[in-house]
Amino acid sequence: MFSHVTLGTNDFAKALVFYDAVFGALGIPKFFEVDGSAAYGEEKGPKVFILTPFDGNPARPGNGVHAAFLAKSRAQVDAFHAAALAHGGSDEGAPGLRPHYHPNYYGAYVRDPDGNKIQAVCHSSKG
Repeated sequence: MFSHVTLGTNDFAKALVFYDAVFGALGIPKFFEVDGSAAYGEEKGPKVFILTPFDGNPARPGNGVHAAFLAKSRAQVDAFHAAALAHGGSDEGAPGLRPHYHPNYYGAYVRDPDGNKIQAVCHSSKG
């Protein structure tokens, strides 16, 4: 459905540490890094760019905006959340079932060090 998502940062080095950890927990590789930008995912598939804004203005998180990343298991959701908190992120919703979305919706929400809201979600009943 989408090609890519871009999240801005005001501290690229800190963002790399954070995203290397959270995407590593989800098994999502970094395939590109140069001059204040990095990309995680697939070169010719879905990906996430982390970068300092091209216009030179400060990065700001959007109100009501978040990006959700698929996890293969509930354990990956747990690992994503733990990695985020250990690398400068903040909790926005601990790992757990959210049956109001559907019976097997297992997700966790965090804010990255720049305040961007991200999530990991598993739609399977398997751990």
